[in-house]
Amino acid sequence: MEDQMSQMESSIETIINIFHQYSVRLGHPDTLIQKEFKQLVQKELPNFLKKQKKNEDAINEIMEDLDTNVDKQLSFEEFIMLVARLTVASHEEMHGHRHGPGYGKGMLW
Repeated sequence: MEDQMSQMESSIETIINIFHQYSVRLGHPDTLIQKEFKQLVQKELPNFLKKQKKNEDAINEIMEDLDTNVDKQLSFEEFIMLVARLTVASHEEMHGHRHGPGYGKGMLW
C-alpha cells in the first residue's frame, strides 16, 4: 500500500510542477526566462499580483529582484523566494498582523 501524500506535501509538489510547466517552454528546462516568468505570473498568480500582472515593467522588476546571480533567468531556488514572500504576505493579510520588518501589504516590491 502506497503512502498517500499529506496536503502540504501535495502543495509542495504542485509548486514544483507548476514551475516546470513553464520552465520547459523556452531556454534551459530548469530555469525561467523573462517570457516564461511573465506567463507564470499572469496565469498562476492572477489574484496575488493584480496590479503587477498587467504591468510588464513591474513583472520585470520582480524578476530582477529575484534573480540574485543576475543571469537573466530564475532557477527554482530563486523562484521559490517569490512563493515565500507571497506566502508571508498572504498570512499577514489573512491574520491581520505582521511578523517582521520588510513584509506586509504592498511590501513585496
